[in-house]
Amino acid sequence: MEGLGQIIGIIGIAVCVLLCGIGSALGLYKTGTAAAGVLGEDPKKFGKVLVLVLLPATQGIYGFIIGIIASSSLSAAMTVAQGWAMFGAVMPMALSGLITGIFQGKSAVNCIYAVGKQESLGGKLIIYPAMIEFYAILGLIISIMLVAV
Repeated sequence: MEGLGQIIGIIGIAVCVLLCGIGSALGLYKTGTAAAGVLGEDPKKFGKVLVLVLLPATQGIYGFIIGIIASSSLSAAMTVAQGWAMFGAVMPMALSGLITGIFQGKSAVNCIYAVGKQESLGGKLIIYPAMIEFYAILGLIISIMLVAV
């Protein structure tokens, strides 16, 4: 069937963007609600919690980047094997984006609560959710490398 390879590739790209977006949305939901609680008690801590709130947003951005890069490689002449190769190439980012977005949000929530109790910890605590970011970046790099093949 002509075009089946391209359809498989498109589905893979869509799944990647969607899962990364879901991971970011869930992480941001958690951090946003935690920040609202802390800021309800002390609005002056906005600057200290803002970066912690926004950290899970990067997974959605990474998924979007992979979507753009991978979609430039799509063609109507793709074979089914090439379509499945595209599908597989974007999955490292899809899965790492989903999982790290959720868990980075959970980690950042606890850091936000700690900043609520002791504001001076803000700069120190960012390292914990940032360590989770490393695995999202690995997924991004692997997917870029595989799409480029």
